Amino acid sequence: MLLITGATGTTGREVVRLLAECAVPFRAMSRTPTGDQVRGDHTDPASLDRAVAGVDALFLLGPGTPELPAYDLAVLDAAKRAGVPKVVKLSAIPVGPVSTWHRPGEEAARAFPSWTVLRAGLFASNSLQWASLIAAGDPIPNPMGTTRLGVVDPRDLAEVAVAALLGDHHGRTYTLTGPELLDVPGQVAVLSGFLGRPLSTVDVPLESLPEAYAEGVRAVRTGGGSLLSDDVATVLGRPPRTFADWVRERFQMP
Repeated sequence: MLLITGATGTTGREVVRLLAECAVPFRAMSRTPTGDQVRGDHTDPASLDRAVAGVDALFLLGPGTPELPAYDLAVLDAAKRAGVPKVVKLSAIPVGPVSTWHRPGEEAARAFPSWTVLRAGLFASNSLQWASLIAAGDPIPNPMGTTRLGVVDPRDLAEVAVAALLGDHHGRTYTLTGPELLDVPGQVAVLSGFLGRPLSTVDVPLESLPEAYAEGVRAVRTGGGSLLSDDVATVLGRPPRTFADWVRERFQMP
């Protein structure tokens, strides 16, 4: 039995879909469950104990907020009490404040008999936040300047996660990116080609951003996140999907 946390998120939904297609027994956990999902709230240890009961492997995907360390540690503590032997943790490339939220969970995961850490690049699905601007013909804000990142398709993250849950990837830390480095104008150019009409960007000065967000952007602008990795291909035996692949198949206007 596998436990999938963050089951309602972009990557979690893909993991659930893949496991269902493989007919692998699993539980999907959410703080606000629907359907066959189970409830698991990191502020309610009893709910986590029920969620991890009888579980053989845990996919740990927490919220992208400052409560992430508390979430990860609470879920891992429950897993340890239940004797869960395997943990696969979705983390982030180690740049900026968000990556520091992942570190306590990474360290705690490595204490399990079998563990794998997946450090993801920028999600291709983040571009969905531009949909209303594109529909209105407004420029896309660009706080990143010319910084290019290895944009990764969440479907690739999910496939690697399933491979790690079902196979032997103990002790591995994988860096998961797409096959190319793209800045915001580069992503917008791909969208423009797909939609068949011109789109534009507008630079956003860091001083206009909330400080917590600006801190992360400053860190990324140093270039620490501008990297590509072969780890998706190493695990899956095929190249990672491009941003254009994701746009072609998934981008939808409101």
